[in-house]
Amino acid sequence: MYQYDELDRTLVAERVEQFRDQVARRISGELTEEEFLPLRLQNGLYLQKHAYMLRVAIPYGTLSSTQLRMLADISRRYDRNYGHFTTRQNIQFNWIRLEDTPAILAALATVNMHAIQTSGNCVRNITTEQFAGVAADEWLDPRPLAEILRQWSTLNAEFAYLPRKFKIALSSSHEDRAAVRMHDVGLYVYEGERGERLLRVHAGGGLGRTPILSSLVRDALPWQHMLTYLEALLRVYNRYGRRDNKYKARIKILVRELGVERFAAEVEQEWAHLKDGPATLPDEEYERVRAHFAPPAYSDAATDPTVAQRAAAHPKFARWIRRNIHAHKVPGYASVVVSTKPGLAAPPGDVTDAQMDCVAECADRFGFGEIRVAHEQNLILPDILTSDLFELWNTLDANGLATPNVGLLTDIIACPGGDYCSLANAKSIPIAQAIQQRFDDLDFVHDLGDVSLNISGCINACGHHHMGNIGVLGVDKNGDEWYQVTLGGAQGKDASIGAVIGPSFKADQMPDVVERIVEVYRARRIADEPFVDVVRRLGVTPFKEHVYADR
Repeated sequence: MYQYDELDRTLVAERVEQFRDQVARRISGELTEEEFLPLRLQNGLYLQKHAYMLRVAIPYGTLSSTQLRMLADISRRYDRNYGHFTTRQNIQFNWIRLEDTPAILAALATVNMHAIQTSGNCVRNITTEQFAGVAADEWLDPRPLAEILRQWSTLNAEFAYLPRKFKIALSSSHEDRAAVRMHDVGLYVYEGERGERLLRVHAGGGLGRTPILSSLVRDALPWQHMLTYLEALLRVYNRYGRRDNKYKARIKILVRELGVERFAAEVEQEWAHLKDGPATLPDEEYERVRAHFAPPAYSDAATDPTVAQRAAAHPKFARWIRRNIHAHKVPGYASVVVSTKPGLAAPPGDVTDAQMDCVAECADRFGFGEIRVAHEQNLILPDILTSDLFELWNTLDANGLATPNVGLLTDIIACPGGDYCSLANAKSIPIAQAIQQRFDDLDFVHDLGDVSLNISGCINACGHHHMGNIGVLGVDKNGDEWYQVTLGGAQGKDASIGAVIGPSFKADQMPDVVERIVEVYRARRIADEPFVDVVRRLGVTPFKEHVYADR
């Protein structure tokens, strides 16, 4: 993984000291909250319902065991012994005291971490898929390009005050596991006919109040032009993006109003001034960064035959193998998904300090000291010998981290919601846990197969409910919490936005609503037809009729 050089260390250290002074002036009263607001947001610090929340960047979802141990230590020393992993591969601490933030940021800096640009109207954390570099269906490792984007966008003065926040995701696999089309800019990295690295550039995606999937603006872009083309695109957005209405300020609105053809033409016109300029990437720069992502020293091992034998003898292990293991490109290895969705034991995405220490220890003991964070809020151990899977499973199981539900109905994506967030209209965590409790029969949810359920506590859609096969949105009705349901959303290359099925529901109705939706699916599916395919084939009407039958 990438290691900071002297420039990185200096930049982050100076930022820490700058913010230390700003915090001191805020505490003394020299700065008002209005004056302090943009300063703290630039350092990932939000004021929530009960305390400050600090969002720490995890670039392209990659952590070392040392970094994860530091996050565990921060949760012990400055929070309430846990952290919340987000859909953008970051981590949030929800109970931070303002006076502690400089010390936290200084501690993060010692392990090459920071909170810069995890908020504000700037280019946010660059994301990619959790199996980058190890996926069996990958064309090439997108992390070197993601790292180049991180370096280019960090404290880039030209793009520090965009009309609204700006999110970039990359994918380079047959399946898109990075939710590329829901981002402001999405890049598909692929190999051309002559083996060259090319980019397919999508722009104008986003969820929130107006969910839109991104549109293709340029194909077959040589990788050397990645920065100059994105700079042209961001200049167009900076020039024409709405600044008079924050609800219409995202690039998705600009692309929709101009039309993708005109928007692409504007970008091409701007790019003409930048193409082949100083920001054009030379091979030497790519190779310099790529060296940080060189494959580890894999052993020459075949898949361990005892895995099947142990699975036959241990049904719980067999179930975990089926759901939580992802194919690795190196024979004899597997990538392991560590579920953060145990049901009532913890909210989705929450991991305790002891569990973080456990995962870090597993990364060192069974892997190469590396951990990934998934868009689905789970953790990944990317390089595990199949001969170690049984012992690893036992260790994870003893620490509440071996729930075999990855991709299933109870692998719920959820934001912190009204329990913490001052923007939320309704709670997310109790709804998630009530649904998980209703569907606590693992045999049943395994029989259902892949079903994604996403919950957001407000229209900002931090839980990405629009893209869940089943989506749940918290809404406010005269001070009461209600929940709107959508069906048919999906991420990936065949992405879709869910359709609202009808009027919203009270909190205590939600488990029954999901159960009725599942009943229609079980009754109408053909063989092992996935849930989202049934919704696309039938439409939402049969589900709606059954859900509202006796209302």
